[in-house]
Parts: sequence; structure tokens; C-alpha cells
Amino acid sequence: MSDAAATDLIADIERLGARIAAARSEIGRVIFGQVDVVEQVLVTILSGGHCLLVGVPGLGKTLLVDTLGTVLGLNPTRIQFTPDLMPADITGSEVLDDDGSGRRSFRFVPGPVFCQLLMADEINRASPRTQSALLQAMQERKVAVGGVEHELPSPFHVLATQNPLEQEGTYPLPEAQLDRFLLQVNVDYPDRAA
Repeated sequence: MSDAAATDLIADIERLGARIAAARSEIGRVIFGQVDVVEQVLVTILSGGHCLLVGVPGLGKTLLVDTLGTVLGLNPTRIQFTPDLMPADITGSEVLDDDGSGRRSFRFVPGPVFCQLLMADEINRASPRTQSALLQAMQERKVAVGGVEHELPSPFHVLATQNPLEQEGTYPLPEAQLDRFLLQVNVDYPDRAA
């Protein structure tokens, strides 16, 4: 590597470091007392992975995802997982269209998974079948509906939240599905100093 190329590389790394520091600062203006959580989520996103945030309700997990979407300029979407949520509610579905001349055809209507930053809120409240639809999209970065594959946008990151398993009405994620997440981040109450 020539001296000029090395100098350019160092300058690029310094600019990237400054942008990451600015993002941390902006996030820190909204999220208090969760420095380690913010750092781990940023590492996940910069690594191109997905993150599982585990903690009780009320600790700012939803606000963190909204803030990350704004600060990083990503198109965020939120899905509230419930026991009656169906896979098509996540991936999208085909609808029958009539073109006015009597001819009918199917048209794909994308689901909320077609975004850059997806918050899968309380993922362990949905049935295993619905969880699998999201986890398959996370792994393959595409969904298949009606036998046709549809690519997800790039970048595509999932930040899923999960209530602790001791809470009622939860379906634990199997080990094979947990493997889709780069990191599991435990979100605890901030200390008094925050």
C-alpha cells in the first residue's frame, strides 16, 4: 500500500469514527443511563446483524429503536407481536386485483418487514409459526409469498424485544432461532446516577 493510499485510509477511518461519535452523542440526548446497551446495539447494526433486547417493559427499548432509526437515517417500522399475529401480517400477502376489463391477477402487497430497521416488539408473545416467518426473513433477507421471492431492502436490521421468560403468555425462542441474532443485549434499570 502506498503512503497516499494509507493516508486516505486513515482519513476515512477518522471520518467514520467521528460520525459514530456524533451518532452516540445524538442517541445519548434521548436515551439516558443505557450507554452499554446503545454501544452493543450500534455494534450489531454496524456489523450488519440483528439484536435481541431482553428486559421488562418500560426501560426505553422502543424509544431506543425509534431514536436509532432517526439518527442513522434508516427507515424504521414497528410490529407489535401478539398471539393472534399471522405470518402474512409480517411478510405481506397477495391480493386479487381486477383491471377493469374483467381480467384478474394477483398483486403482492409488502408487509412491514420491508423496511431498513424493524422493531419486533415482544417477539416472544407471538406463536412459533409467526416467529419463524420473521426469523426466516432475517436469515435469508428475502420473503417468499405465492411462490415468488421478494428481496428485503438493504440494509435490513431487526431489533427484537423480548420479555423475560418468566412472564405469562410468552413462547420461548428455540436455540436455532436465537442463532439468527448477532447479540442478545440485556436491558436493565439504569443506575441512580443516570
